[in-house]
Amino acid sequence: MLPLAYLREQTEKIKKGLTKRNFQKLELVDLLLETDQKRRTLQGQLDQTLSKSNQVAKEIGILFKSGQTEQANLLKAKSVDLKTTGKSLQDELQNVESTLISIRTQIPNVPDESVPSGNSEKDNEEVFSAGTIPNLNEHALPHWELAVKYDLIDFELGSKITGAGFPVYKGKGAKLQRALIQYFLDKNTEAGYAEFQVPHLVNKDSGFGTGQLPDKEGQMYHIPEDGLYLIPTAEVPLTNFFRNQLLEVKDLPICLTSYTPCFRREAGSYGANVRGLNRLHQFDKVEIVRLEEPQNSRDALDQMVEHVKSIIEELELPYRIIKLCGGDLGFTAALTFDFEVYSTAQKKWLEISSVSTFNSFQSERLQLRYKDKNGKKQAVHTLNGSSLALPRVVAGLLENHQTTNGIKIPKVLVPYTGFEIIN
Repeated sequence: MLPLAYLREQTEKIKKGLTKRNFQKLELVDLLLETDQKRRTLQGQLDQTLSKSNQVAKEIGILFKSGQTEQANLLKAKSVDLKTTGKSLQDELQNVESTLISIRTQIPNVPDESVPSGNSEKDNEEVFSAGTIPNLNEHALPHWELAVKYDLIDFELGSKITGAGFPVYKGKGAKLQRALIQYFLDKNTEAGYAEFQVPHLVNKDSGFGTGQLPDKEGQMYHIPEDGLYLIPTAEVPLTNFFRNQLLEVKDLPICLTSYTPCFRREAGSYGANVRGLNRLHQFDKVEIVRLEEPQNSRDALDQMVEHVKSIIEELELPYRIIKLCGGDLGFTAALTFDFEVYSTAQKKWLEISSVSTFNSFQSERLQLRYKDKNGKKQAVHTLNGSSLALPRVVAGLLENHQTTNGIKIPKVLVPYTGFEIIN
């Protein structure tokens, strides 16, 4: 959520930023400020009433002790009125605070000034590209056919067990998955990220803290009997480690990594874009998360981008980096760089990583603060990135490294797979 002080002080700047997102409900900003003013007025009235009530209670006690019973009883009536007024103000304040939270959760993050304007992915900005797109022979196959040819993935078996979007990896396909996970984790820990194993189910407070709820509730698998949600990414449990915490400046930066399966309903997905590994309901991903002081968060984002670049280059894949435009930004993000690998057989770019900074948007929801060097409480900046998501990496590896003799394994992965080629 956007900080209330920031909303009050930079109202027009925020509206301008939200316009870059094509946010259509700017009136919510004004409504939010009106509601906040009402909350502050009520809080002031309540504080004053409680103060008077406490003072009257003390006076009653003094009067009783001094034997002035009649005066004490007269004040007791005033005390009852003050308590009734206080209870009414508390109830009204609670309703206003509930309304305030409801409005705040409907307003997305303000894009960074560097974010380009635009309505959709067509307006995103390519900022970097590397690698050579291979010239495949006329018999080159898309990854879903390669997976069947080399007995790596069984899509039909997954559909039998669960449904579409839940593939079964087997043989060298399963070992390639495991090799990639271990390689990604090793790269991340070598770069200073502490590894964690986390729960794959989270409660509602955790989903709210990182912004999945209520915005993306329809995209998450929900277990209503237990009030739990299957995680869409390890970002959710990792970042929620620090919900409702006050950190010390010496604790920062905090750098975390975790491998988890990820679960997404992907409601409304259909057609050629979901063939094979292009879009799944369950997939594996290694995530990186950082908590930073505000003045360091942009440098941290650049470091994360360079880190992901190094991994993709070691995998010998052609890729590009896209800066998302305002209209394509996620609800909680202030700035996002997408990494896309070229799918040679499909002749299209596939997103394999998204690296984002949220500034203080998540920490407001998480109630996550730190004490700066002067002892002042400040909001932590949070960042996260895929490092990496496996399905489209596997698709890129199978398609771009296919030869007439089989699928070559990048040198960096051979120590993990134990084989140099799939044939």
